[in-house]
Amino acid sequence: MIAYILFTVLAILLVYLRNPYFMSDLNYALTAIRIGVRLSKIKKSFSSILDSFLEKVAKHPQKTFLIFEESSYTYSQADKESNKIARALQTHGRLKEGDTAALFLGNEPHFVWVWLALAKLGCVAALLNYNIRSKSLLHCFSCCDAKVLIVGADLRDAVKEILPALREQGTHVFILSDHSDVEGMESLSDKFEKASDEPLPPQLRANVDLKSPALYIYTSGTTGLPKAAIVNQERVWMATTLLSFAGVHSSDVLYLYLPLYHTAGFLMGLCGAIDKGLTVVLRRKFSVSNFWNDCRKHNVTVIQYIGEIMRYLCNTPKKENDKDHKVRLALGNGIRPDTWADFLERFGNIRVCECYGATESNIGFVNYVGKIGAIGREHFLYKMSCPYAFIRYDTEKEEPVRDSRGFCIEVPKGETGLLVGKIGNRNPFSGYAKNKQQTEKKKLKDVFVQGDLYFNTGDLLRVDKEGFVYFQDRIGDTFRWKGENVATTEVADHLLTVDFVEEANVYGVKVPGHEGRIGMAVLKLRKNMEFDGKTIHQHVKNYLPSYARPRFIRIQDVMALTGTYKQLKVKLAEEGFNPAIITDPLFFLDDSKGYVPMTQEIFTAITEGTLKL
Repeated sequence: MIAYILFTVLAILLVYLRNPYFMSDLNYALTAIRIGVRLSKIKKSFSSILDSFLEKVAKHPQKTFLIFEESSYTYSQADKESNKIARALQTHGRLKEGDTAALFLGNEPHFVWVWLALAKLGCVAALLNYNIRSKSLLHCFSCCDAKVLIVGADLRDAVKEILPALREQGTHVFILSDHSDVEGMESLSDKFEKASDEPLPPQLRANVDLKSPALYIYTSGTTGLPKAAIVNQERVWMATTLLSFAGVHSSDVLYLYLPLYHTAGFLMGLCGAIDKGLTVVLRRKFSVSNFWNDCRKHNVTVIQYIGEIMRYLCNTPKKENDKDHKVRLALGNGIRPDTWADFLERFGNIRVCECYGATESNIGFVNYVGKIGAIGREHFLYKMSCPYAFIRYDTEKEEPVRDSRGFCIEVPKGETGLLVGKIGNRNPFSGYAKNKQQTEKKKLKDVFVQGDLYFNTGDLLRVDKEGFVYFQDRIGDTFRWKGENVATTEVADHLLTVDFVEEANVYGVKVPGHEGRIGMAVLKLRKNMEFDGKTIHQHVKNYLPSYARPRFIRIQDVMALTGTYKQLKVKLAEEGFNPAIITDPLFFLDDSKGYVPMTQEIFTAITEGTLKL
């Protein structure tokens, strides 16, 4: 017996020495098996995330579900509030199973109540980005065939601008207010306050199944306008599993300040919390000055992040109580290795769980080990259930490299490649609503054999010899800044409406000490017209959210094109915004003055981090 124990211990020690991540890999495998068993049960006997919420209501009705500002709401209260809103929308909005309603709201409890109400009616919710305006807002609403638009009181003016077009479409517009003095915009609050809070019959959503659309979440693309990614009920469940891989427990308290129209905030944050039965501390938006005070006040144990947020926290003046909190887990994506190390050193023993994925993607990674700098780790079980590959990519031609037979070429470990995920019944790609062209553009055919089909993530990644995955770059016309995806074509389209602009080429450039890329544009001016910094500043301010406005503008007489007559972006991005290198007229966006001439002093202040972007 003793010999057997010694042998077992030596065997485990040998395995550990060969693979120091053995226990983490084993824990991941066991978690994946448990999740797989549960998802199999859900597939056999369908239940939705709403059903999971109702289970929590029945199990612990008085447990605090949501804390917002100075108010708190139990699971039971949330259930009753959403029942009232569902009945009001059913009666006054004439919503029924299969209909789509769009939410144009900020982070507030009513966002959650309205979504739950729509789910109880069997409706699909389109989550609109509250930063968008004008043409983009109308496009996002229209592309999902929504019958109803529900608007936050603070966003009334943004909707008034497109109200004539909405009325032409026969859209029913509700505002979360007790009254409305705008024709074509009906108050909703007074109606649901009078409605019954009794449960709604499940028969109202009897035909909803695993493949039914649950949400439309908008993602930027090369079309120039946001695309509505179709998120079905199965995809919702898959997104919520991230909290299980990260080791979240029902006793945890989640701090949620990321926008609820985002996948991270809504699916991984809110829906994941519901499935675990957590308490959620909801905030309208991120506040660096209140972050840790909120965490201490509400005994927060789990936080979500994007890379920029972690940097902002690390850049605040150090305090004696920096490690005085109960946060044990940080879950998110986009944190730089130097920021990661600084964060741990300053704020204590917090486990950082970096992950990778996209709203519409059929592939993702989780860094369940906590290796600084990695976005995930390969695991044979995951690759068996979700086949993927890293293929060689030509950044100049902007296409995968193919061999003499016409097939793609896998890159060896250590080499950067384009991540593609195999599309199949177990790993579908649902595509974009009313956008077949962009849906097909994301598919790669005949990748390794004739007839196979893969999802093109558009991301260049690298796997090291230990199996850790590292993000390298994004391809195509989308870059990321301040945690938001920016579609260069959309920005260029807005710039082209300025009277003195003839051509526009938009791209992202790297800035020392910042995650992602910041916007820059090359403009060709119309003949005999001059650049007007104040005019173009006012224009981008009116039509683009702050993160999408080009911070630098470069003027050229002739636009640089590739051999296939495409605008050059790679070389321009590499040249950056250094006035000592660029001889073309160069301008910097000063928020108080507009676009002003770029100087070496401004460049130095940016690179040294003394000028805030």
